[in-house]
Amino acid sequence: MNEKLWEQIEMDTLTSRLHAIGNRPNNPLGVSIQSFGQTMAYTVKNIPGPAFNVIKGFCAEDELLLDKIIDWYDEKHIPARFEIAPSHYSRSLLKALHKRGFYQTDFHTTLYKQLPDTIKPVNHAIEIRTLRQDEFQTFADIYIQGFQMPSFLLEDVAQNNAVLYPLPEWKFYLTLVNHEPAGIGVLFCNEKGANLAAAATLPAFRQKGGQSALIQQRMQHAQEIGCKWIAGQASYGSVSQRNMERAGMRVAYTKAIWVRDEIIKRK
Repeated sequence: MNEKLWEQIEMDTLTSRLHAIGNRPNNPLGVSIQSFGQTMAYTVKNIPGPAFNVIKGFCAEDELLLDKIIDWYDEKHIPARFEIAPSHYSRSLLKALHKRGFYQTDFHTTLYKQLPDTIKPVNHAIEIRTLRQDEFQTFADIYIQGFQMPSFLLEDVAQNNAVLYPLPEWKFYLTLVNHEPAGIGVLFCNEKGANLAAAATLPAFRQKGGQSALIQQRMQHAQEIGCKWIAGQASYGSVSQRNMERAGMRVAYTKAIWVRDEIIKRK
């Protein structure tokens, strides 16, 4: 098991996504990416929330850069959110975060699997096909409903995923029930491995095996193109985590999420 590999695949996934979004004309969502040593800091000014405004890879070796990282977020008036993997833990690092007003608020699980030479056949009772380039409005509608997001974000979700479609690292899937769109899944692959990048199912079609079938479909594609490993992330103890475990994935580690209640300007 290689914790650094899983985290690097996760960072590669987010970096690729945000580079593509930031390369839209005039960078309308205000994407910024900055490295601090081994640490990667991400912000998307016009998409509030933790998914894209996050710090990954922060480790003991970068502790001396902590104030620079926090200042970078404070200057943007965006809350800093650290994801701390167990392999990066040190008492000194956590004390430094606490001293600056941060505290642990949540857990997030990373799972992995070494891909065998053959993958269990996909459940053909679930219809799965590759998403077409003209179907990102459908994709966004499922995504918005699946994650209970406000409907005004639909157009941004559609565009922010459509820009990934031409990139060879990304692949999109659609599940159908009685020929009606029911769920979506996204896969990211590079030379390090594959990542279950996103998945959602409309509430009316849940508990029918759609997400399990999507996991198998993405594993199959990753194996076919030569990936040796696949990773995924899920809220701790969630349905998504249980679906991945049923597909043979194992927990690699659980990250601690550290946040601060407000932006504090230091003099």
